[in-house]
Amino acid sequence: MPEDFKPFLRREMEVYAGYMEYTDHHVGRIIDGIETLGILDNTLIYYIIGDNGASAEGGINGCFNEMSYFNGLQGLETPEYLSARLDKLGGPESYNHYAVGWALAMNTPYQWTKQVASHWGGTRNGTIVHWPKGIEAKGEIRDQFTHVIDVDQTVLESAGLPQPESVYGIAQDPIEGESMVYSFNDANAEETHTTQYFEMFGNRGIYHKGWTAVTKHITPWKNGQVTPPAFDDDVWELYDTTKDWSQAKDLSKENPEKLHELQRLWLIEATRYKVLPLDDNVLAKMDPDVAGRPVLIKGNTQLLFAGMGRLSENCVLNIKNKSHSVTAEIVVPDGGAKGVIISQGANIGGWSLYAHEGKLKYCYNWGSFKCFFVESADNLPAGEHQVRMEFAYAGGGRGKGGVATLFIDGQKVGEGNVDATLAMVYSADDGLDVGEDSGAPVSPDYGPTDNGFNGKIKGIQLAIADAANEEDHKVDPHMAIQMAMARQ
Repeated sequence: MPEDFKPFLRREMEVYAGYMEYTDHHVGRIIDGIETLGILDNTLIYYIIGDNGASAEGGINGCFNEMSYFNGLQGLETPEYLSARLDKLGGPESYNHYAVGWALAMNTPYQWTKQVASHWGGTRNGTIVHWPKGIEAKGEIRDQFTHVIDVDQTVLESAGLPQPESVYGIAQDPIEGESMVYSFNDANAEETHTTQYFEMFGNRGIYHKGWTAVTKHITPWKNGQVTPPAFDDDVWELYDTTKDWSQAKDLSKENPEKLHELQRLWLIEATRYKVLPLDDNVLAKMDPDVAGRPVLIKGNTQLLFAGMGRLSENCVLNIKNKSHSVTAEIVVPDGGAKGVIISQGANIGGWSLYAHEGKLKYCYNWGSFKCFFVESADNLPAGEHQVRMEFAYAGGGRGKGGVATLFIDGQKVGEGNVDATLAMVYSADDGLDVGEDSGAPVSPDYGPTDNGFNGKIKGIQLAIADAANEEDHKVDPHMAIQMAMARQ
């Protein structure tokens, strides 16, 4: 890496180390609390260090805003862009992620990273199990193969509970996995979880009685940038993990019969657990409109009311990559309008409809790279009004731009271009708020606190498709309620 970029790379890991220290400290507080209650000795605790291998989603350089990866904008996070933000890394304006090199270093001695479910670098984690009254051994290591799906079985057996056969009268599928209790007091106990398949984005592997057969299909930091190979062209590797636990010596050419045996077993397991057909179109998988995935919000409209907040994107009508409208019934106080009417996302990407210095205003935050604004010519008058933003999507694919138009009581009051939009996601944790922006602020016109609307919000409608088209640019509130109730 260039010498002048190394200070930023060092800061990435400093920030991550600080995060790990912070996390460990507060996990310690939880343990202290359990001990204070006098129940620590008889509490089964799992401390799983990571949910998979270290992540390579930060790209070669790392990133200031991880959502740029999911929106296909990571190329804009150049070394110059990143270096200029060194002092902001880890602060409230960032949503940072370390570089690929750090991920590979943290996964050493295993190969690869998160998303590469084939190799241990993408799946294997250190785990601490603590239960003094149930585990006689202290500070010992167990090397029997276990998987995260074994945890619930272990908890059930430890608590003496049966597997639930039905929940509220609905028959349940059998819980997969094997209890780990057998290994707690016997380091030499024969392994019971002998077969486990892995698959993510076409990266796949199989563990069986000490052997692993694996194949990497997609490189995480090149995801969406290159066309992946045909699945039949993927190269499989074979490892004897009883002798080579770090998967360092590929035995596929020395023992092709064993490799073929495990490849067949992977197909059997993949069929059994509904992995097939394989699908490596990651970006399409993220977009429910393309993937055909069921969504929580049915129809072309959604009604929202004052007091609703922190709604995740999956709980809100999907207005990305399409024309849409946002309509709000509000009451403006005599002193003039101020504050957020509705917002979605954060300073790392999203949109907000709000009142600023008395005027109606719309901000589209394009991944923190640029904000597009549309503002009314005149102030919002006092009294009850219907305000509306109509977005005419330009089309031509995902993440394209459009024109945003503002209306007050059906009268056009402002219009402006939005050159580009976010195709996949605004934020992983900042949601949608009615009457405020409770997370990191979408617009630089207001701060993270004291940004609530100073009037009354009677209701808000999000609309897409035909429902977003109103000839007089107004929504009949009674019809909107009637339509919502008809869908109950």
